[in-house]
Amino acid sequence: MAPRPFWKGYLKLSLVTCPVAMTPATTESEKVRFHTLNRKSGNRVVSQYVDAVSGKPVAEDDEVKGYQRGEDEYVLLEDEEIDAVALESTRTIDIDMFVDADSIGWIWYDKPHYLTPDDPVGEEAFSVIRDAMKSTGTVGISRLVMYRRERAVMLEPRGKGIVLWTLRYGDEVRDPKDYFGKIDDVKPDPKLMDMVTTLIDERTGQWDPAMTGDPVQARLLEIIASKKKGKKGPAKAKAKAEQPASNVINIMDALRKSIGSEAGKRK
Repeated sequence: MAPRPFWKGYLKLSLVTCPVAMTPATTESEKVRFHTLNRKSGNRVVSQYVDAVSGKPVAEDDEVKGYQRGEDEYVLLEDEEIDAVALESTRTIDIDMFVDADSIGWIWYDKPHYLTPDDPVGEEAFSVIRDAMKSTGTVGISRLVMYRRERAVMLEPRGKGIVLWTLRYGDEVRDPKDYFGKIDDVKPDPKLMDMVTTLIDERTGQWDPAMTGDPVQARLLEIIASKKKGKKGPAKAKAKAEQPASNVINIMDALRKSIGSEAGKRK
């Protein structure tokens, strides 16, 4: 059963408008989650805000947002003041412009959401916008208030629907030149390139979502199931994997051994 949409509003392109619904494209609900308990009583431990100076608990009604402007000096903002900042983009995805689909680097992508028509009457308008982006190889750019902040979003046609990606803020993405610029501009030996290409060819296969499985979570579920049956003690932790040697002196020899090893696996 598909989860219920967490947002409903309108998709707008010039004078064309249609109602839409949005649901996060990813979920963490399947993750193994733990509560913190009091070992002696078995009761849950709850978190609580306390005054940093007095150490006394703070009542919920006395909690307020504060923006630090100096040492021990804050500007206080009430929830009503923060909510009042909401713009029209709270409920309307107004596409400002379109850009080439390949022009936005993956590093700007933040969170994906599935966008679907929320009214049979509006499906035609939704489909026209979706298919027009697909045929022109473009994605739409808009702004939308999500998670209490206005942010740039990208609309990408995907199958029968549209994937809406929230985009990272400009100050969140670090300049790669600060890191990659320190790497020397060295052209590898063509022979080495051929050997590494051979390794890549031998290891090339089809993408499978099963590759992203979480073995740690699977093992945790096994331990939990075992404890439910009354069995004691988790499995012993495996020995820490040895770190690969980093002082490879002869790359050519290492690649020859690697290719030989790959050939042996295929037999």
